[in-house]
Amino acid sequence: MAVSPGRKQAPGERIAVAEALYRLVSAAVRQQPREISLTSASTLATVERTGPRRITDLAAIEGVTQPSMTALVTVLERGGLVERQQDPRDQRVVLVALTAAGTDYLRSRRKAGAEAFARLIDKLPPDETAILLAAAPALQHLNELDDEQRAAAYQAADPSANRARLEE
Repeated sequence: MAVSPGRKQAPGERIAVAEALYRLVSAAVRQQPREISLTSASTLATVERTGPRRITDLAAIEGVTQPSMTALVTVLERGGLVERQQDPRDQRVVLVALTAAGTDYLRSRRKAGAEAFARLIDKLPPDETAILLAAAPALQHLNELDDEQRAAAYQAADPSANRARLEE
């Protein structure tokens, strides 16, 4: 489905590409080792991206209840992937922070996922590999757009962070 710049998309092309990407990502997620749940891995990635967070913020961002997030954080803490810290701005507040082991876990999980995709790409004919290489900037842009949406959700979950930025 070669698309030249300026060509109008045929109905369904955008959905076909989106479905193919979704199926590919879903397959990659299913193939990942399951030492921890997907929600746990997502929570680790959230803390990595946004820095230490309150449990209530993490619950809102991940779409789970506060008691569920408390239990999840306890499991991650026992596994050495996160630690609880006092908020330097308010000593009454406890923040969940990523440990070095948590950072290492995320790196190894991402590396394994990238290597799995690389093995699949190696099976493609050269012309299809070239198409993927040409699409890399657009895929990176999609990633950046997703990051922007997540950042907006994080800010909405933590209005105090917005106030702190305004005060700086």
